[in-house]
Amino acid sequence: MLIPDYLLRHEVVVEAWEGEGPYGSKYGPPTAMRCFLDEQTRMVRNPAGEEVTSSSTVYALPDARCPARSRVTLPDGRQTTVIAALARDGGGLPTPDHLEVQLQ
Repeated sequence: MLIPDYLLRHEVVVEAWEGEGPYGSKYGPPTAMRCFLDEQTRMVRNPAGEEVTSSSTVYALPDARCPARSRVTLPDGRQTTVIAALARDGGGLPTPDHLEVQLQ
């Protein structure tokens, strides 16, 4: 079961991080992504295991491409960076499968 369409009320623009190049970080082309945006500050752990502050969380369809360090533009125009993208799969249980994207 996927996250219901009626919950995907927002749209953000994602530039997926593709790695480091000779002149710094490389990003993919800007891609619009439907999601549910929760602008709540909370403490999360980054991929290195350190506690960091997340200013917003995006909930999107599980097939969304949004790796850590990607650039995200929020509906209000603010640009932020992905701390971590976590697959939330119910394993067959009747819960909505989705991708949780924690933003700086």
